Amino acid sequence: MAALLLFIIYLAFIGLGIPDSLFGAAWPSIYGEFSLPLSYGSFVTVIISAGTVLSSVTSAGLIARLGTGRVAALSTLLTAGALLGFSLSPSLGFLCLLAVPLGIGAGAIDVALNNYVALHYTASHMSFLHCFYGIGVSVSPYILSRVMGGPAGWRGGYRIAFLLQSAIAAVLIFSQPLWKKVHGGEAAAAETQDGTLPLPRVLAMPGVKLMCCLFITSCAMEYTCGGWGSTFLVESRGLLPAQAARIVTVYYVGMALGRFLSGLLAARLHSWTIIKIGQAILGCGVLALLVPGPTGLCALGMFAVGLGNGPLFPNFNYLTPENFGRANSQSVIGVQMAASYLGIMLAPPLCGLLGQHLGMGVFPWYLAAFYAAMLAATVLVRRKLVKSSG
Repeated sequence: MAALLLFIIYLAFIGLGIPDSLFGAAWPSIYGEFSLPLSYGSFVTVIISAGTVLSSVTSAGLIARLGTGRVAALSTLLTAGALLGFSLSPSLGFLCLLAVPLGIGAGAIDVALNNYVALHYTASHMSFLHCFYGIGVSVSPYILSRVMGGPAGWRGGYRIAFLLQSAIAAVLIFSQPLWKKVHGGEAAAAETQDGTLPLPRVLAMPGVKLMCCLFITSCAMEYTCGGWGSTFLVESRGLLPAQAARIVTVYYVGMALGRFLSGLLAARLHSWTIIKIGQAILGCGVLALLVPGPTGLCALGMFAVGLGNGPLFPNFNYLTPENFGRANSQSVIGVQMAASYLGIMLAPPLCGLLGQHLGMGVFPWYLAAFYAAMLAATVLVRRKLVKSSG
C-alpha cells in the first residue's frame, strides 16, 4: 500500500506542475484577445507567487489539523476550480482574482507533500517526486500547442487542464482511507507534533535562514533560465528564436535528467554529497555561458545548468528532518517553500529589468552572482549545522 500511496503522491505533483507553465504558454494569446500590453502578465504571475508564499508560511497549522491527505486533495480541487475560472475569465481583473486561489492551493500542496515524503520515504523518492513535477510543467505547453490553433483557443487548453486537475483531485479524495492505513499513527504524530511553530521561532533556529538562502538562489537560477534564457541567446549570442527555443528545451531536459540521476544516486550517496556534485556541474554550466563561443557551447552550458541545479531543490527539502528534527520539519519546510517562491517571484523580473538597461549580456553574470551566493550559503550552513548538532 505504501507503493500505491507513493504513486498517488507522484500524481499529485504532476497536478502541481500543470498550472505552473500554463499561463506563460497561453499569455501571448491572452493579451492579444484582451488588447493588453505584453508586460501585464506579470500582474498575474506575481499574485500567484504571493499567494503561494502566504500559503507556504501558514499551511503548517492547516496540515496539522486536517492531515496531509486532506490538504493535498482540497488544495488540488482549489487549483482545479481556479483553472476553470481562468478559462471563463472575461478580463485581466478576473485573472488576477483567480490567481489568488491558484497560488494558495499550489503552496499548500507543495509544503504538505514535500514534508510527507521527507518524513516517510527515501531521498530517491524525493528526487523522483520532483521529476513528476517536471512531467506536469511539460504537459501544459503540449496541451496548448494542440488546441490554440483551433476554435477553442487558449481557453480550451485551460478547460483540458481543469479536467486533468479534477481527475487528480478525485483520486486524492477517494484515496483518503489509504493515507490513514499507510504509516498509521506515525504519520499523524509526525504531522501534528510541534507542527505550528510561529515564524519568528522557525527563523531563530540555527541554519534556517541560510537554508532559505539556498532555496532562493536555486529557484532564482532555475526560473531566470527558463524565463530569460531564450532572450539571452537571441539578443546576446545572435541565435535565431527557433534555435534558442531548442536550447531552452535542452535546459529542461538537463534538469529532469539531473533529478532522475539524483534519485538513482541517493541509494548510495548522502544528500549533501549529491548537492556538492550538482553545484560543481552547475558552476561549469555558468562558466560555459560566461565564455563567448559557438552555439554548441551555449547549449552545453544551459544543459549543465539544468543538470546541476535540478537535484538541489529536492535534496535541500529531503535534508529538512535531518537538519532541524522531524517534529519541526513541517514548519521549517513551509518557510523554505516561501523563500523559494520569493526567489521565483523576484529574481526573473529583476533580470529582465537589468537586461533592458544593460543588455541581455548581463544574464550569465546574473546567474554567476546567485551561484556565488549559493556556494557561500552552503559553506556557512554546513558549519552552522555541525556546530548546533555538536
